[in-house]
Amino acid sequence: MHYYYDSSYILVLIGFVLCLLASANVKSTFNRYSKIANRRGLTGAQVAEKILHDAGIYDVMIQRIGGELTDHYSPSEKVLRLSDVVYDSPSVAAIGVAAHECGHAIQHQQSYSPLSIRSAVIPFANIGSKISYPMIFAGLFFGWVGLAKFGVALFSLIVIAQIVTLPVEFNASNRALKILGGANLLDADELGGAKSVLFSAALTYVAAVASSLLQLIRLMRLTRRR
Repeated sequence: MHYYYDSSYILVLIGFVLCLLASANVKSTFNRYSKIANRRGLTGAQVAEKILHDAGIYDVMIQRIGGELTDHYSPSEKVLRLSDVVYDSPSVAAIGVAAHECGHAIQHQQSYSPLSIRSAVIPFANIGSKISYPMIFAGLFFGWVGLAKFGVALFSLIVIAQIVTLPVEFNASNRALKILGGANLLDADELGGAKSVLFSAALTYVAAVASSLLQLIRLMRLTRRR
């Protein structure tokens, strides 16, 4: 029991609070700017199509996906999925999110190296997310320190994937804002709103990295103590 209830849990709590605050911030910011329609009346789907075509990308399909802020670009499928609150919405928030996902499609088209690295790391990180904790807990429970340490090594793959994700996300947002401003899809004040939405979204990735790093430190402390 000593290894499951100790002072290192404060690290987990700090990480949880960081993620909670970041999530609340992005939802609040998105909701604020989702009530402001862009002056051109374009929807998220229309803006996405224009950005992709202006970039010479015609082989990426734009699809609607259920949920809220479930937007993403799938490089393997060449599909850009926009959530219900983005696809048909003319809001400044929706335009910012749609443009951000287009940024990922452009990264893919241009073989942006951090995106390629992330795509290579993600499968291993997915394996780590499934079996790292069972291995760690089994190793600690039965006193198999080697197994626990191997589980920690697998967990570190998750952290690496999250760290690699940061430049990918920030770059996609920078591309989105430049395109929206350069193509006059949003006016200056509207662009400021889109920037706020994308910045708050980026903070969720930063919080996730911080949380995972704190968790990794805790797991390393547990296995070292064992």
